[in-house]
Amino acid sequence: MESDSLIKIYTDGACSGNPGPGGWGVFIENSGNVTELSGRDENTTNNRMELKAVIEALKFFTINSKLTIHTDSKYVMDGASRWIINWKKNNWKTAQKKDVKNKDLWIELDNLLNYHDVSWVWVKGHDGIYGNERADYLATSVI
Repeated sequence: MESDSLIKIYTDGACSGNPGPGGWGVFIENSGNVTELSGRDENTTNNRMELKAVIEALKFFTINSKLTIHTDSKYVMDGASRWIINWKKNNWKTAQKKDVKNKDLWIELDNLLNYHDVSWVWVKGHDGIYGNERADYLATSVI
């Protein structure tokens, strides 16, 4: 279901090897204006880059905002909208009592999600959705 938010964010992460060099990309549409963000890490994983893209998108907005994040990462969307609740209750441990993978980024994301009003939309990757394709391009172009 699409949010009524006027600010649409598309995020993507990419990695050459897993682990290996990686990149993240963000495409933002806000009242007809477009902003593109990207960055890289020398030794990372695809999931870390997917998380980093969302984190950097949320950090871009310095005032509390209503945002719709479009992602092709079920890991990020399910983690942020469902799994994170129990992870926090269990002191960032999984149901198997192991540390949550990428705990540092999940904690950073959680703090940002508590600041903004975020709706999530899952999109199929490489399906011709312009914002998603652009975020993918931004992520892969910096690797």
